[in-house]
Amino acid sequence: MAVSRRTFVTTALAVPAAGAVFGTAYAQATSTDEAEPRNVRARASEPGDVVGKITTGYQGWFAAAGDGSPIDAWWHWAPDMGQTPSPSNNGIISWPDMRDYETGYQTDFPALGNGQPATLFSSHDDQTVDTHFRWMAENSIHTAALQRFNPNGHEGPTRDAMTEKVRAAAEAHGVRFYVMYDITDWLAMREEITVDWTEKMSAHTESPEYARQNGKPVVGIWGPGFADEKRPFTPDECLEVIRWFQDQGCYVMGGVPTHWRSGDRDSRPGFEEVYLAFDMLSPWMVGRLGTVEELDAFYESNLLPDQRECDAAGIDYQPCVMPGNLQEGHRAHGDFMWRMFYNTVRAGAQGLYISMFDEYNEGNQIAKTAETSADVPAGEDFLALDEDGTPCSADYYLRLTGDGGRMLAGEIELTETRPTPPVV
Repeated sequence: MAVSRRTFVTTALAVPAAGAVFGTAYAQATSTDEAEPRNVRARASEPGDVVGKITTGYQGWFAAAGDGSPIDAWWHWAPDMGQTPSPSNNGIISWPDMRDYETGYQTDFPALGNGQPATLFSSHDDQTVDTHFRWMAENSIHTAALQRFNPNGHEGPTRDAMTEKVRAAAEAHGVRFYVMYDITDWLAMREEITVDWTEKMSAHTESPEYARQNGKPVVGIWGPGFADEKRPFTPDECLEVIRWFQDQGCYVMGGVPTHWRSGDRDSRPGFEEVYLAFDMLSPWMVGRLGTVEELDAFYESNLLPDQRECDAAGIDYQPCVMPGNLQEGHRAHGDFMWRMFYNTVRAGAQGLYISMFDEYNEGNQIAKTAETSADVPAGEDFLALDEDGTPCSADYYLRLTGDGGRMLAGEIELTETRPTPPVV
């Protein structure tokens, strides 16, 4: 089973004090008050399918035994995917709202508090993917970044099938999509990623809904420079891959460490040239912050200098926005996520990346989620959306995302006050 990308030691990722060391491009651009930046390319990206838009990460990585998928197992629902999910074999921390799914797969969890059976969906079902993209369309979520892990492992055939299903759903609902490669645990990435693009994924750029920016098909590469053993690639290897995609005419988005500018904590040193080679940078944020106060400190220490660095280097900046880990009580009935929208928009971000659409494994999903204790397995410790005493509809974080996108686009004024009611 693929390892979730986001586990890091929290204390190693503490927010730096304002005034931390910036990267070369920013230092060059601000060496004197009036000095012209050196070695700077002007950022010329007009609104497209990622600039000026909301993009949401889409895992599409849940399966169930008997769902007809090539993997035919409880993929990502359970650590032992050969066994039915249960209290002792559980891989998620938030329970989905199942009312919109035509098919649910029976688990070994107790029945829900309302007496309904504890079932889970499969991403492999066409109706599941169609439902997810309908939710995106209904809530003005413009683009979905389909995650693609090592396609040559045991997950490969299921990943290939999911790409076809995402394309069909995107075309049915008028939602853009693009392929985002996650290079976690893909040790032969350098040799294999170009083959996968040439022989398989590039064909999807023919779709009228394949995302384009500056007239170029968008490709994401998530993971260069992270300071862990799962991404052991050298700067030269990463640069070669980035430049290869750009030579194919692609606009390349980079999922990079939170502390990419300083090259420490979650970032390995020596990757500055790699980071500045991307057309768009999106520093990872999940697991880093959990309160509004931390978000405001991060605005000063990271968002503003990140934006300046990207401006100086001619790179589009796409910070993450997340709803907060539901199980950890971060969400504050939407105030946490709205503060992220407010801070990233007022910092001047070119686009926003929602982390993530369907990440029930880490509790940061915006997709429909159990509303109350009546909607989760009885006697288990799953928190529902009303965990802090405020009732929230299952689609609340989808609606909140739609309003965040409108604020990014200037369709509503920049406001600290969340405009989205938890229940309509």
